[in-house]
Parts: sequence; C-alpha cells; structure tokens
Amino acid sequence: MACGRWTTRRAERHMRFAVAIVLGAASAGAIGAGAPNSCEKPVYLTFDTGHMAVAPLIAEVLNRQHVKVTFFAANERTQTGDGSLGDAWAPWWKARAAEGHEFASHTFDHVYWRGDVAGKSAKSAKPGDPVQFRMRPSAGPDEGREQVWTAAQYCEEIDRSEKRLQAITGKAPLPLFRAPGGKTSPRLLAAAKSCGYAHVGWAPAGFLGDELPSEAYPNQALLDKALKGIRPGDILLAHLGIWSRKDPWAPAVLEPLIVGLKAKGFCFETLRAHPDYAAWIAARRK
Repeated sequence: MACGRWTTRRAERHMRFAVAIVLGAASAGAIGAGAPNSCEKPVYLTFDTGHMAVAPLIAEVLNRQHVKVTFFAANERTQTGDGSLGDAWAPWWKARAAEGHEFASHTFDHVYWRGDVAGKSAKSAKPGDPVQFRMRPSAGPDEGREQVWTAAQYCEEIDRSEKRLQAITGKAPLPLFRAPGGKTSPRLLAAAKSCGYAHVGWAPAGFLGDELPSEAYPNQALLDKALKGIRPGDILLAHLGIWSRKDPWAPAVLEPLIVGLKAKGFCFETLRAHPDYAAWIAARRK
C-alpha cells in the first residue's frame, strides 16, 4: 500500500477513508495501491479508443489514483490525424502496458455490426451454414461503406487489433473484445467465441455518459448519476475522447468519480479478475 506520505501509525490505519475525504483527489490515489487481492467491492473501469486528445490526461489520473483499467483499442482517427494504434501513439500504449493495464480488441477499423444477412437468422441456421453479417467500418480505407462479411472475416478484424496491440506493447491482450457501440447479434457473438474471443459489454449504471451531448447531460449530472447508481461488479465504460461532446467528460469527471467510488468502499480491478471472464482468460492465456 502506497503510504509513504503518512508519518504516523494512526494516519496509516485510517488512510483508506482519510485520503479520499480529507485530502481529496490528489492524495486519494494512495488508497489500495500495492495492496493484496482484498477487493470486496470491485468495479471494472474500461476505456474504448476515441480521438485520443484526452488520453495523456487520463493516464495521469489513473497513475495518480493507482487505478488499473482495461483498454479496448481500435485504430480510430485522432485529433492529430493519425490512427489511435498508429506509430505516433505506440509509445503511449507501451507506457500503459508497463504500468500494468490490460488491453483487448475493439476491432481494428472500429467496425459496426449492422445486421445478420437476411435468411441467416439464428433460428433458421443449420450446422455448416455460412454465417454472414452486414458490417460498416467507421475508420480505415472502407470507412462508411457497408459490406457483407463472413464469420472468418470478422474474426480476422478482431485479430488485427489484438496483433497490433501486442506488437506495440509487448504484452498479450486479453482474449476479449468489445463490438463498437456494443452492437451484436447472437450469431456474431458465437462467431467471435468460436475463434477465441468473448464479448464484453457494460452495466446499465456503468454507461458513464461521455458520448452524450454536454448541453443536455452536463458533467456534474453524469458524475452524480454514476456515484448514485454504480454497484459492486459493474463494468464501467468511457472513451479516450468523444468528437461530438463539446464539454469533454474526461478527464474532468474521471478523478472525482474514482475518488467518490473509493470513498464509498469501491476498488478497481481489470477484466482479468472479472468472475465472468477469469476462467475464459486463464484457459486461453496459459
């Protein structure tokens, strides 16, 4: 536990609450840092890629608060014009790996599922039937073009992000993925699982609202809602920058949210420790 700033045994004993309540955000990061596996009220903070402008500030908050998260990465367009998994951002990802964060695929070209191909519904499908899906990338050379893909093509798309993450971080990503927008079908999930990937969504209260218009959903309202609604075991979702939000959610809400959850007795884990995925991960990453 990171408690070097404390000078008395009494302060050390009360650190978990005093840091969050008395010293505020900057000191709250000492809570639980380096502690053994004693997380009784875990939450699982995850970030999807975005325009990346706030990514360095988010990393600073996570470091200050000693919080580990799981990043779902796609090669999305950034505010500097390069891709979020391009060479310009490789040092940022490598630094996060060195800090102990986890990674997983968000598809490479941020490809949205648009529907199963007509006549190939889960109910009517027979063993051996080819599985096809209508897909639309929102990044890359085919941005905005709807296409029909096979299950194998979708698996290749998930693989592309995983392979790129491992190449630039030197760390094996988790055998998980998140479909852009969380849009899936039972057949899409089955296709992904057949090639080694389990899908990760988020809890209702874990939708932190950074995709919503700030005019209607100001940061303070989103913070208050999250602190009120989040429960132990929830998977939380935010992004490394959202183009459409005028008043960015991150990092403004991130640190108060972390501090507030710590003050309520919550602790933070990566998806490697999530009970729904731990056995799946262990079986595929021995």
